[in-house]
Amino acid sequence: MQADAAIAVDGLTVRRGGKEVLHGISFAVGTGRLTGLLGPSGLLGPSGCGKTTLMRAIVGVQIVESGSVEVLGLAAGSPALRRRVGYVTQAPSVYGDLSVRENLRYFARVLGAAEERIEAVIETVSLGDHVDQVVSTLSGGQRSRVSLATALLGEPELLVLDEPTVGLDPVLRTELWATFASLAESGTTLLVSSHVMDEADHCQDLLLMRDGDLLATETPDGLRSRTGQQGLDDAFLALIEEGQKGEAA
Repeated sequence: MQADAAIAVDGLTVRRGGKEVLHGISFAVGTGRLTGLLGPSGLLGPSGCGKTTLMRAIVGVQIVESGSVEVLGLAAGSPALRRRVGYVTQAPSVYGDLSVRENLRYFARVLGAAEERIEAVIETVSLGDHVDQVVSTLSGGQRSRVSLATALLGEPELLVLDEPTVGLDPVLRTELWATFASLAESGTTLLVSSHVMDEADHCQDLLLMRDGDLLATETPDGLRSRTGQQGLDDAFLALIEEGQKGEAA
């Protein structure tokens, strides 16, 4: 594992409901990098490749069968990581009957974050025009931004985002990815999952999964070079075919 890794996973095996869903995977995520965790789109097969289970293991809420997960130099789930790691699930984890500002004030008190952090995160996620709006009346993309804002209140060193752009229109997706890139430039490490391969170009590094296995760790350009395919959907498909040929041999 690289010495400056924000996340170091070694031989991770997870079983859920009696079924092994992660099969001894190992990888490292560099500090201050925007890393995409991608699995198949509908064109490439079912999307249940283990991304969410892996993210749950990284934030320390998933029971693992074997292997190790270290986050910021500590065992995943360590109490000392609670303020240092932000986790945004697929479903917005905020209160729909409160306004944006009321949600942020509540979570700031829970985290012990200073009042000025509320204004800072509102600016970061571009919600200044909606701060007094009740969350249940916001669009799906705006609700996703509120969830992201709550995760940013504690100024986490690592952000783990599970399908944050699912169901959003292309403009909103592009705006969120620009926000992620800005956070990475400021030194935050981000692990962002998606099943949409064209989002891979927004990432510096890629973790490519299928059926509980890690197929490759690549950059977008490295994946193109390795497979000879310019389209990332085609490149992922070529990677799957490469693995199948290796198994057959």
